[in-house]
Amino acid sequence: MKPILAAATFVLALAVPAVASTPARVQVAAQEFSFSLSRQSIKAGPAIVELANFGEDAHDLRMKRVGGTRTYAIGVVQPGEVADLDARLLPGRFLVWCSIADHRARGMRAVLTVKK
Repeated sequence: MKPILAAATFVLALAVPAVASTPARVQVAAQEFSFSLSRQSIKAGPAIVELANFGEDAHDLRMKRVGGTRTYAIGVVQPGEVADLDARLLPGRFLVWCSIADHRARGMRAVLTVKK
């Protein structure tokens, strides 16, 4: 019976994932007055969104899935600085924008697609 138990344990070990999935990464490059995404789409699940401020003014980031209720946020990032947001994203289209003053109206917005 011991060989059967050992074989069953081995089969179960193969069925269990050894590591969690690697987060998808996307950089949002901010400057006056635009947001540029390093990737237009990422896979659903864990994600790291990085806001890199290449501009001369402070910027922030807001992100919301179309039809969703939750708004993700990165606070104010000063010129030359970088900040990250860790999130678990569902499939859909996410609106991404800077919420400081009139930055969004002046062009600091983008769309990120999250695929299944």
